[in-house]
Amino acid sequence: MAILNLAGGVDTPPPAPSALQDARIEAVIARMKAAYRRPSNGGPNHSSDRDPHAYAEYGFSIHPDQGELIYLLCRSLRAKRVVEFATSIGLSTLYFAAAMRDNGGGKVIGSEIVPEKIAVARHNLVEAGLSDYVEIREGDARETLRDLGGDVDFALIDGWPLGEGPSLALQVMRLIAPQMQGGAIALNDNAEPDYLAWIRDPANGFRSMSLPMKGGTELSVRTQVDPA
Repeated sequence: MAILNLAGGVDTPPPAPSALQDARIEAVIARMKAAYRRPSNGGPNHSSDRDPHAYAEYGFSIHPDQGELIYLLCRSLRAKRVVEFATSIGLSTLYFAAAMRDNGGGKVIGSEIVPEKIAVARHNLVEAGLSDYVEIREGDARETLRDLGGDVDFALIDGWPLGEGPSLALQVMRLIAPQMQGGAIALNDNAEPDYLAWIRDPANGFRSMSLPMKGGTELSVRTQVDPA
């Protein structure tokens, strides 16, 4: 955008030092925050209805402070390949993609099982000017994230509750962990007990701690890489 200076000439303002200060991205994030609402039954964590397709019109997303943390950590790591489960309507994806843009390039690989949410996420990314950095894979993350195409620098595990058996968070993390390089970071949003037990066991190659964000956010660093 061009603006007039005091001498009547035309100046072009310098680019924003951070993608998160880009007016397009700020506007999309603000709109998503303003539109946030919860289903009348409280959502899958507070209801017997845990079919993800039953919540197609609801975005279950991270909090903005978690998004800021994702951005800062990805910038610090100079991350180039990141993965998230699940994408939902793309709020976390925006923070990841903003970091990829500011890192000079990279790829965000997301997985989402609900087609309606994928459509909304893609619309949000286009509106923010960040769609070139993102690949959203439709389907069950236990299948779509088996091969991430290279070393992963950061993984967000924001899973979906199951009725019984191992949590989806744990199942997906076990797939992703061997694809993470040393020093890579994992962030877990829902503090599933079996996930926490696994990630906190030093035998699984992570150092982990809980952060006082959104009732408990687990931050973990890959300290040990599986031998080839």
